[in-house]
Order: sequence, then C-alpha cells, then structure tokens
Amino acid sequence: MEETTFAVLGTGGIGRRTLEVSQHKDALTPVAACDRHGTAIDFDGLDVDELLAATEGNIDGEPRDDEVATDGGTGATAADGEGGIKQHGEDRGVVASSQARPSEDPIRDVIDRGDRIDAVLLALPNYEHDFIPRVADRFVESGYSGVMIDVLKRSRVIDMLDDRSDEFREQGITFICGAGATPGFLTGAAALAAQSFVEVEAVDIRWGVGLKSGYEDNRGTVREDIAHLPEYDIETVRDLSETEIEAIIDEHDGVIEFEDMEHADDVLLERAGVCDAEDVRVGGILDVRSDEKPTTTTVSVTGTTFDGETATNTFRLDDATSMEANVNGPALGYLKAGVRRNRAGEYGVFGPAELMPGF
Repeated sequence: MEETTFAVLGTGGIGRRTLEVSQHKDALTPVAACDRHGTAIDFDGLDVDELLAATEGNIDGEPRDDEVATDGGTGATAADGEGGIKQHGEDRGVVASSQARPSEDPIRDVIDRGDRIDAVLLALPNYEHDFIPRVADRFVESGYSGVMIDVLKRSRVIDMLDDRSDEFREQGITFICGAGATPGFLTGAAALAAQSFVEVEAVDIRWGVGLKSGYEDNRGTVREDIAHLPEYDIETVRDLSETEIEAIIDEHDGVIEFEDMEHADDVLLERAGVCDAEDVRVGGILDVRSDEKPTTTTVSVTGTTFDGETATNTFRLDDATSMEANVNGPALGYLKAGVRRNRAGEYGVFGPAELMPGF
C-alpha cells in the first residue's frame, strides 16, 4: 500500500495513543496533530516521541462552550492546576512541543493543509451530539477530499452523519464512523460472526475495561461513559465538574457497570443489514482503579442457520489486550481501509460492519 499521511484532531488519551500505535503500523505517517491550544505539522513526519513527551498529562477535563475546540470542549483554558488541560512546561497542551505553534483556530490550520493529508482522525470526545458532524462540515466547506474517521459511541450521531452523505460524496470524502473498539472492532466481529446465519436473532456485546493509565489520563472517555448511566445523559454529564465526576466514581468504588447502553453498534449493524438495531444489546464494566479487566470482552451472535439450527457464535478478546490495543489499533486499520476505498473512488458514509463480509 502507498504511504498514507494522516492528522489527529485532539491530543487527549485517544489522540496520543493513536500517534503512539501508528509507529507500529506500516505505511502510516502522522503529519499533523492539534488540540485547543495549537498545532504541530511536519510533512516529513512528526517526531511522535517528542510530541508525546511534551503533551504528557494533556487530558481534557471540564467541557466548555467555544465552537473552535478540538477536544469536544472549547477553546477556553482552565487556570493552572484547575482540572481541564494540565500544564506541562512553559506552554499548555500541544504547544509545549518544539514542533508546534500556538493557534486561535487549530482545526483551520489542519484544514488549510488538507491537500497533503490523506486522512483525518477525529479523536474528539462528543460532549455535544453535533460536535463531530459540525467539525466534518468545516472540512466539506473547505473543499477537503480524503478520509475522515471517528471513534464516536452514540447511535444518534450516525444519523447526523448520514444526513451529510450526499455532501461527502460530492466532495470526495470517505467518512468511516464508529471505528474504535465498540463500536468498531466488536461491530466488525459481530458482522463476521453473523455470516453463519440466514437470520440473526440477537447480538450481545459485553465489554470490560481496566484503565491501566487511570482516570487522570482518560477524563474524556470516563465522562462520556458516565453519561450512559440511567440517571445521567450527555447533556447533564457535560455540566458536571471534575469534583462531581470523581464523586460518582467514588460512589461506585471505581467500578461502574453499564447495561443497555446507547451505543452506535446497533444502528451500524442495522445499516450493514446484519440485524435490526433493537436486537443489539451493549453493556460493560469499567474499572478506573485497576490494571485488570473486570470482565472478559465478548461478542455473541445468535441466529438460525440455513438448515434450521439455532446457534450462538462468540468472539472473545484476550484479557491481555489493552484498551489502547483494541481501540487505536483497529481505528488505524479502518483508516487504512478508508484510504483504499477513497483512492478507488468510493465516497460517502461507512460503518465498520460495512467493511466486513455482508449478507
């Protein structure tokens, strides 16, 4: 495969891990990375080790309100030591790197150089449901042609992206949505397991995550997950302070269990023709205080075979694979698949299950 250049929007936990994992993938060159404070761009390839060292602790905290944000919050900054983006060196965020410069509109910096960027990964916590679609609008309006990929979790955002599919096709954009672990890796596994059946009755995705790097390095991810608890939603969680988030974690002794989550696996499997969205269930256990996974991650697909038998195919992830391995590795794999489709002239919106064998 030809060399692929890519940019990462957001240098919180997901963005940083994507840059790190990319060093172990062939034919991938990270050429741009940004957060709310600035942008690092080098078309010879970023010095990933230096950038990661400079942005250590560069984790999104309390959301804010400015539209220009690159991490799902805003362009506003917290005072030193007050939640939000941590201070590192003399500058905040990515501008602590010698490769970066401050910017009032980091996304625009990337957009303006889009003709040299094959793919853009949006590593952005989706505190507002239309945040990622609005970022995509900016790329469309700028005339960008290439691949865009996200790791979003919410079902309702898929419809917002589908509403833009004509614009993506006209502009020559291949947009792959929900391409992390779940949705993403596990959605693809479900689509593959479903090939044994002529009719799928149920898909049950059960995940377990032990955050080796802890809550401090996964603030955005943990906040989004808490929004799946019955007493919360994305709007109410968005307004919680860091102290309130930590109190919720304490109430659960650091181990939070989720049932019947609003996860985009359902609509992504339905659009791929695997099953009805209502037949998909997603739940899991998050342990923010232990390296060990609290439960083994599995995907179970139950259906009827051509000869009338009812059976269940189960795909299991080994407990030794980390969240980083299961989110960022597949995300980069889907990114490369998107580039292949884009270069073949296939544009529009795709889900991870559509890149697997289909009925």
